[in-house]
Amino acid sequence: MYWAEFLTVALIHLLAVASPGPDFAVVLKESVAHGRRAGLFTAWGVGTGILLHVAYSLLGIGLLVSQSVLLFNLLKYLAAAYLVYIGIRALRAQPAPELALPQADGVLRTARASFVAGFVTNGLNPKATLFFLSLFTVVINPHTPLTVQACYGLYLAVATALWFTLVALLFSHDRVRRGFARLGHWFDRLMGGVLVLLGIKIAFSELR
Repeated sequence: MYWAEFLTVALIHLLAVASPGPDFAVVLKESVAHGRRAGLFTAWGVGTGILLHVAYSLLGIGLLVSQSVLLFNLLKYLAAAYLVYIGIRALRAQPAPELALPQADGVLRTARASFVAGFVTNGLNPKATLFFLSLFTVVINPHTPLTVQACYGLYLAVATALWFTLVALLFSHDRVRRGFARLGHWFDRLMGGVLVLLGIKIAFSELR
């Protein structure tokens, strides 16, 4: 009896996750700059971040955040600061050694660092907070059992991780990476600029 509701949730999520945003930018950057392993862990970090939004939506905390200008502003400034921080680091990227695939900052990216980058980028995104709040308060019937809603949330996390896994696999392919390597540090700087702009956009977003 919940299939119609689930399909609605899945369709809305598909349209949201496919639109470029901070999650896409960070997975793309990690995949190109650090390779497939880093890209995959970043994608899984983003997917795990979804569970955070699902958890507080089920607990009703999302409603509290949406009604508190102070909490919303705190969340958005944390998210903006983080995106600007990693964006500035990318803007400072130096040319990679010739014939070498790009390796940002000249160090090997750890799986933990990549996972955290994805998790924090998604978890601190206030737009994601409002998206899941609207999803769990408007689209999903409040009388739907919490166990069913939790299953929806698990699907959203897995679907998000799978989508960004595909993104990571595509952009971490050697041919693709070598193509980006011809642009080298300019690509890192471009993605850094995108992340900084996204951070600024989030900082100036308003609670509606």
